[in-house]
Amino acid sequence: MSDLPDIALSVRQPWAWAIVAGYKKIENRSAGAIRAGGMTCRRIALHAATGMKQDEYDWGAWRLDKHGVRCPPPDELIRSAIIGAVDVVDIVSESDSEWFGGKMGLVLENAVMCDPVPAKGALGYFVWERAEDFAPVKPWMVKWGGDAASLFEDLAPSWERAPKRPF
Repeated sequence: MSDLPDIALSVRQPWAWAIVAGYKKIENRSAGAIRAGGMTCRRIALHAATGMKQDEYDWGAWRLDKHGVRCPPPDELIRSAIIGAVDVVDIVSESDSEWFGGKMGLVLENAVMCDPVPAKGALGYFVWERAEDFAPVKPWMVKWGGDAASLFEDLAPSWERAPKRPF
């Protein structure tokens, strides 16, 4: 995809992947973040944030699994990069969507993935620029095995209980 928008929004993994893969249809934000970040309805590039803690990944993978979505293992999720684009078509304070869980939500449509482009993120909407490299894979990401590690890579991890929500 060579026609990436100049304006981007940074989202932590695995949620950034879930958005560009077409699964997550609402990005939750506070009203203050939407206002301060200059968020409006428009097409934006989606930036996968640099940070991703194990508890964030575990809860996100569990939550996605509850909706029948199997996300890539943590060491395969690119971070600190533009990974696609999406249209923000509405900003809502109420929704019946399974993905709505905040005070406000950006309603997303027409998500597409692209080859990752290294880029630094920022809060709110920002003009992105190409960076030198992606965020490095952390040791926990390589060793991750879910709640009950499987001997077979093609099987999803099992979740005997919900991981603690990290926020």
